[in-house]
Amino acid sequence: MTAELIVFFVVLVLNTLTVLLYLLCNWIRGRKKKGQESVVKHGEPLEENAQDLPQYNSRNGYCLRAAVMFLCPVAGPCLFLFSHVFYKLFFSKPVDLEDVIFSKERVRTFLHADEDRERNIVPLEEAIEITDADELRNLMMNVVRGDISKSLASIALALNSEDTETAHYAASVLQDALNDFRFNVQKQFKLVLSEDEEDARRAGYAEALIDYMNQVLEQKVFTDMEQRSYVEIMDKVCGVLYDKDREHMTSAQYEAVSLRLLEVEDYDNCKKWCDRAEYQYPNSLASYTCQLKLYFNSGQKERFFEVMDALKHSAVVIDSETLELIRVFQ
Repeated sequence: MTAELIVFFVVLVLNTLTVLLYLLCNWIRGRKKKGQESVVKHGEPLEENAQDLPQYNSRNGYCLRAAVMFLCPVAGPCLFLFSHVFYKLFFSKPVDLEDVIFSKERVRTFLHADEDRERNIVPLEEAIEITDADELRNLMMNVVRGDISKSLASIALALNSEDTETAHYAASVLQDALNDFRFNVQKQFKLVLSEDEEDARRAGYAEALIDYMNQVLEQKVFTDMEQRSYVEIMDKVCGVLYDKDREHMTSAQYEAVSLRLLEVEDYDNCKKWCDRAEYQYPNSLASYTCQLKLYFNSGQKERFFEVMDALKHSAVVIDSETLELIRVFQ
């Protein structure tokens, strides 16, 4: 037997003994840990004693290390020894938790109102009337930077501004927004009417399109003819949703299509949707208010007072807006 082979077997035997010794030590410490945990569970020690319990590696952890040391006789132990020394030198410092708060108490923060900013906030309609040219241009810039889908009516007021640059800028912004609306409505309306789509998908397209159209049509930024044509499209879309998935049609959507039809004086279709809303949502305030507005605008006084009496004797809670509506109609 050569000297190299003898050295190899000696290293192999020493490495095997080291691995076995490592496994035995960890097994003993694991048994000791279980005994201390049982004392903690049944004896209820003090908190500081519980914190002094040694932290040991899990069984899978030291078994994995033993396997690495057994398969790599020299490199394995050296690797673990080097990593342990490196950790002790650079990462064993205690963490400074002085500024960290672990309290579960809720803290309520009160923010004071910005009075200077609140004084400068006015409705866009008033700002268009009273501001000078420079301030009006800055105002329009601030408006169009955000979501203008709900500000189209206010932007349309700037078309009559004495400042030509402001009027031109408002016209450009409004034209772009309306062109996008026309394109999106045409695209989505084709999907709603498509027979190739499933009924559930068509109903989903219709529901989204109703909310999208109502957000723009209620601002009345189109001409009378174009407004009427889009209201007719909205009526057809609501018809598809009613036929395909009426159970998911909300009271707000019934109210939206009813009011838009009422604005273009399409009383027949408006009554159709009011009746459907009353049938599906009999205890909804919107179902009553739509009927009140319909019968008042169409001159049906008897029906108006019948609905008003029914509303008074119902369990529906009347808000201040509805009370003011009844006072005006009476």
